[in-house]
Amino acid sequence: MKTTIMTLCLTTSILFAASAGAAFKCKDEKGVTHVGDTPPEQCAKVVMYEVTRSGAIIRTIEPSLTPEQAKARVEIEERKKEADKVANEQKRKDLALLATYSSESEFDMVRDRSIQPIQARIKIAQERMPAVDKRAKELGEELEFYKAGKSTKSSSGKKVEAPVMLTSELERLRSEKQSLAKNVADSEKEITDMRARFDVDKKRWLALKAGSGSKPADAPVAEAKPEAKPVKKSN
Repeated sequence: MKTTIMTLCLTTSILFAASAGAAFKCKDEKGVTHVGDTPPEQCAKVVMYEVTRSGAIIRTIEPSLTPEQAKARVEIEERKKEADKVANEQKRKDLALLATYSSESEFDMVRDRSIQPIQARIKIAQERMPAVDKRAKELGEELEFYKAGKSTKSSSGKKVEAPVMLTSELERLRSEKQSLAKNVADSEKEITDMRARFDVDKKRWLALKAGSGSKPADAPVAEAKPEAKPVKKSN
């Protein structure tokens, strides 16, 4: 116990002596060396060292940052955090991609199964359109009779206006036709986008399998999706 206490006291004495005899040293922005018992003013903007009288470095003192330098450092750190976040997300997607598909042909199979329900929606909309057009044409012809004044007079000789339900039904059909056309266009775009995502995923998967997956992907990798069940066609 006495030996330990004596050792601690001796160590403290040595450190104190080293600190007491320390100096501050730096090279300014022009390469001129400055030394002082206290930090020289010329060392404010450069790295400074606390040294012993023999020249041994005790510690390194970084220069104080200007507001602009502090802002720049924060921006650099933020960019690094964002880059690390992107890299980690890419790694997660790569692992999911490798775990989802075991062969190149699976991409085409899963893609086609995923597209089937969308194609079914397109088919339903396209099959509905002729019926809507036919009924709208019939209603339009009826309205023409009322506009022309044919067979539209009552027993008292007064002109009979077209029923409100007739015009309302025609407007509904026109609105339905627009909705059907939009659904077809949106569904076709969805298929195009889906094909593109699967192509990107397949390309990334092949790169990972070939051992070049550490290179940045040409485009963001889409989330691996479960296989879509085929839609059963109604009789």
